[in-house]
Amino acid sequence: MLRDGIEFEVENGGQRWAVSWHSGSVAPDGRAHGSAGVCVTETGGVILISADGESWGFPAGRPEGTENWEQTLRREMLEEACAIVTDARLLGFSRGRCIEGSELGLVLVRSIWLAKVRLLEWKPEFEIHFRRVVPATEAIAQESAAFRPLWLKAFAQARLL
Repeated sequence: MLRDGIEFEVENGGQRWAVSWHSGSVAPDGRAHGSAGVCVTETGGVILISADGESWGFPAGRPEGTENWEQTLRREMLEEACAIVTDARLLGFSRGRCIEGSELGLVLVRSIWLAKVRLLEWKPEFEIHFRRVVPATEAIAQESAAFRPLWLKAFAQARLL
């Protein structure tokens, strides 16, 4: 299991990143890069979203204006998953440090949340065209292998596995 502050390497978008998990409510150093949610429905399923119907992941996005971490979470869950957050608990933060590529040295921080949600009628309006609800174990299996250690830690923090 991934331990706090221990980095693992990920290739993403032609770059290499050193990624780490940080428990607690204080964000590690880096530029705020938004929020992601492990969204659990009233029936206990976990929401996955996709732009193309082939690659699936968890709803997430960047802040707009002066939004804080939780405001970003709530807006992104509504926009990407057509889901209203009824309860949110901060699980921790992911921190990515670019170690090779055009953004060398850039450090990005994202808050990771357990979000209890109420699903609305599916009406995609933005870049996400598909949504499905699956058991927690299937949700983890659908996430890209590169980022799986991070999500396994988040699911453990959320007590979903």
